[in-house]
Amino acid sequence: MTYDSTGHLLLTPVDREAPLRVRRLRQLGIGDRPDPDFDAFAERLAKVTGAPYSMVNFIDENQQFFAGLHTPNGTHTTEQLSATAAAGGGGVSRYMARDHGYCPHVVVRRKALVLEDVCDYPRFAGNPVVDEIGIRSYLGAPLIDRTGTALGTICVVDTEPRPWGRPGLETIKSLAAELVEQIHRREDGRL
Repeated sequence: MTYDSTGHLLLTPVDREAPLRVRRLRQLGIGDRPDPDFDAFAERLAKVTGAPYSMVNFIDENQQFFAGLHTPNGTHTTEQLSATAAAGGGGVSRYMARDHGYCPHVVVRRKALVLEDVCDYPRFAGNPVVDEIGIRSYLGAPLIDRTGTALGTICVVDTEPRPWGRPGLETIKSLAAELVEQIHRREDGRL
């Protein structure tokens, strides 16, 4: 665990691979703009899991970027999402601070994370997404490419606790492997 100089537990893990990840994402030409293929993947991810929110998320040193995004009303653009948030529909957009959410943990751990009810885990219950967006459940897996770089994550979230269980874990891991293969085909020019 990492503590700051005052002895407080830091909720966001130190990410020593961020510079390498950013270089690899630039090499692949992904992770800095919305991508219709990733939006379609996020929509499929939501359908498969039954989750209202799903993301294809790439993380740099300072922020997270949802290159693929699905919300309950199907909005994808920042303008549409801002309007949804202003109308009381939650504060989701394409960008999120690195200290918000659970994907930075998945990238640093390089392992899937299942939080059926985030409030059951003191380390995760205090995350800003709980109060600001109302997130209560998370299921995510890392996107580790052929170079061994953890590029980002795929994840689904819900505003209600969800019993993801072993089937949810296996599903998210399988879908992450599928998306990594899609990224490799794109890199190889086979898409």
